[in-house]
Amino acid sequence: MAKNEQLPDEEDIMVTLNLDNGQDVECRIITIFELEGQDYIALLPLDEKGRESSDGEVYLYRYFEDEEGNPSLGNIESDDEQEAAADRFDEWLDEVEFEEMKG
Repeated sequence: MAKNEQLPDEEDIMVTLNLDNGQDVECRIITIFELEGQDYIALLPLDEKGRESSDGEVYLYRYFEDEEGNPSLGNIESDDEQEAAADRFDEWLDEVEFEEMKG
């Protein structure tokens, strides 16, 4: 998968997160991006009716694929890593917005 690019038909790509509190949250995949050799995934949580959350919250996780291409997620381990991943995601958003303005 190409990194740092908007996923094709991203509205159709969904994932269900099982949170620590036992709650399941349906999310839309926004993008997968790389930072310092680690892949990350940005997820947009949806409400119970499948609409985007109005609070603008985005979940960031480490993203991995095994030898067969099966995806898995991992928690970001430190505040510094979280901040770096969030900064890179913000840069990606700016790039997408710039491309849309050009385009």
